Amino acid sequence: MVATMHGGFSWILIAILAAALALAAARDWQSRIIPNWLNGSIALLAIPFWWSIGLSLWPDIVLQLAVGATLLGLFSLAFAAGLMGGGDVKMLAALALWLPPLEMLQLLLIMSAAGGVLTLVMMISHRLAKSANPLEIPYGIAIAFAGFWVISERILNQFA
Repeated sequence: MVATMHGGFSWILIAILAAALALAAARDWQSRIIPNWLNGSIALLAIPFWWSIGLSLWPDIVLQLAVGATLLGLFSLAFAAGLMGGGDVKMLAALALWLPPLEMLQLLLIMSAAGGVLTLVMMISHRLAKSANPLEIPYGIAIAFAGFWVISERILNQFA
């Protein structure tokens, strides 16, 4: 992050974020829906996280909000084109409130690779099963995987 973490509170919030990501992935797998209350919780918990790491209102928090709003707008176009679910779009925007722009870019790249693998596996499975139902990809799994990756970088790479 831009600032250093103060005490254990920020780590507790990161653990809650990780649990929320796991829940989002599980819900998306089960029902192909990421609940609005979960995405809203991820977004709202960014506020105490900002405080816990000492972000300033200007330019830090304003930048977090701008990146989140930009991603919401861009991925809403993917939603409108039927390429992405609404819960996935909201989850990305909520995560953007937690991560600095470069970490968010890293998340998007990892998400894209993981989503490609997930899509390929599901397409093969769908064809082998000869299912007549339309294929729905639980992209929340790829988003959560990328989120775990970026969070683990923060934990495992203490010297960066």
